[in-house]
Amino acid sequence: MSGGTQELFIDSDGTARGLYGELIDADLIGSCQIARASHVEPHPGGGWTADLSPSGGPVLGPFPLRSDALTAEADWLTRNLLNGPG
Repeated sequence: MSGGTQELFIDSDGTARGLYGELIDADLIGSCQIARASHVEPHPGGGWTADLSPSGGPVLGPFPLRSDALTAEADWLTRNLLNGPG
């Protein structure tokens, strides 16, 4: 896959954090641990929600498109978990 962007945030202890993606093979960097940070699910009234409760965040939405919920999810996680201290 080419043309995409995947951000990794490197802490002072060398720990890398980022949203899971397939542009970077994490196994090539070193041992890795993947943890669920949120859930994007259909909303009973229609549309999609991004439930960030596994990360201590809010439920965002509903959004008309799943892709909108995924974008909101990634934006919230990047602002609130990845840009701050690990």
